[in-house]
Amino acid sequence: MTRKLKYIIPVVLLFATACKKQLDINTDPNNPSEIAVSKLLPLVEKELGHSLATGEGLSQILGVYTHQLSTREDPDQYGSTGNDFNIQTAWTSMYGNVLANTDVIIRQATADGNSYYAGIGKVIKAYAFSQFVDAFGDVPFSEFNKLLEGNANPKFDKGADIYPELIKLLDAAVVDFATSANSNVLKPGTDDVIYNGTIAKWRKAAKTIKLKLLVQQRLIKDVSTDVNALITENDLISTTNESFLLPYGPNGATDDRNPGFADYYASQRGQHISPWFFEILKGKNSKIYTGITDPRIPYYFFNQLKPTETPESSQPTEYRDLGFVSIYFGSVGADRDRTQQNNATLIGIYPVGGRYDDGGGKAAGTGGKITAADATGAAPYRFITYADKLYLEAELMKVGLVTGDAKAKLDAAMKESFKQVDYVITTYVKPAQTVPAVASTAATTKYIADVLAQYDAKPTQQLESIMTQKWISSFGSSVDQYTDYRRTGFPVLFNPKDATMAPGGQVQPPLPQKPVPVQLNRNFPLTLPWYTNELEVNTSAPAQKDPATFKPFWLP
Repeated sequence: MTRKLKYIIPVVLLFATACKKQLDINTDPNNPSEIAVSKLLPLVEKELGHSLATGEGLSQILGVYTHQLSTREDPDQYGSTGNDFNIQTAWTSMYGNVLANTDVIIRQATADGNSYYAGIGKVIKAYAFSQFVDAFGDVPFSEFNKLLEGNANPKFDKGADIYPELIKLLDAAVVDFATSANSNVLKPGTDDVIYNGTIAKWRKAAKTIKLKLLVQQRLIKDVSTDVNALITENDLISTTNESFLLPYGPNGATDDRNPGFADYYASQRGQHISPWFFEILKGKNSKIYTGITDPRIPYYFFNQLKPTETPESSQPTEYRDLGFVSIYFGSVGADRDRTQQNNATLIGIYPVGGRYDDGGGKAAGTGGKITAADATGAAPYRFITYADKLYLEAELMKVGLVTGDAKAKLDAAMKESFKQVDYVITTYVKPAQTVPAVASTAATTKYIADVLAQYDAKPTQQLESIMTQKWISSFGSSVDQYTDYRRTGFPVLFNPKDATMAPGGQVQPPLPQKPVPVQLNRNFPLTLPWYTNELEVNTSAPAQKDPATFKPFWLP
């Protein structure tokens, strides 16, 4: 997929492990060797989102691993390898475009007395490395970007050694943000596409990221003192509009759409909604929220078919429930690979800026087919939202690391999750179609009440309910979902080997459809495989891991 960035950066920054050539610095004043930090920042922020998002980044794989998406491609049955497009794209973009350039921002901003830019660079660097440690385990860190110092082969540092350095970076960023505005020669503004130069929001984001990193380590160390101090200080993300997210835009003079929107104009659509996820939201899963229908369904999923419409092709569908069409994880059924280009359900207005499902199906599209013109694609990629922070606090309360009412915090988190849907649609997506608000509806009030009633009725499922609600809320931002699942074991994911989920190795879609055989030939991956080219070029790199046994450091 080709992307056109609004900010064209006239510089080539070489990833140390991929190139051993000496740099010939051009001293022509019309081609300066230094790029202004205000020009680098928007590139860094956008590439951070691209590295993680559905479509191009890690969430394309991890959305399948956390059973919100399903696919015919490698991520099915946890089969992604170090050669996969999304691992390649995420690795090269994160190191080559994000981390290499944040080092430039931090260095230049510090030298020029621009503490705000330096602080922003440190937050982005800490967050980016934390996502890679969580996803891959050990990664190049201390020796990365040392080409000019003669090191073209950075070692892979242990995640346990990297995390403390990230905490230090976040603390240093908070110090940078405490400097007076007058002491900053240059201050960020519209070049900061995340927060538009609002330093107070960056400070809160830094502290909220720190809270997340502490929670992530709670299984291997006592973090109670540190997390209580952060919560007591009360300087974390605390409103919807303080959420740490990357805005995307429509397809105008440049194409700034959410990468996950690409299926709306792809010649071969590859993103399918997991039936497991769909049935949990429909209240049809026997293990949790049975009989409780989630009002977010038409916001999350767009059905190309009307409920009673005949599919465009004569080929049978594998899984259909009224207008919803998809395929199973692990399917080896006869209908899995049949083309459903104009029948399959797509990701909706939330989280990729697609269509709201008003029941009209694809008829709204040009020539009876849904196209990119039917939606804006302008939904943001969410790094950490206010809702995420509330779920973190609910988890901490439930496991006893902080005092408080976990149920009340879950209630607040769910209400914020629904509010977040409305906020994203009205503030960023700005659709042409009429989309009703969801947060204030009677259906939402009933849904939350029913979930809380089940929370009370099933004490042994309370942490599961907190984490399942967080999983539902964070649809489209799958790196932390993957991390949450490995830390807590929740939500419960579909397992073709589980006889209660697939008796006799088969699943039964809604009748009158035939049973579908499913299988799983691999264990759940505890980390992602490293990018193959990195291992081949970098002489300090380890041998490729077994993802099913290579644990992140924060797992006991």
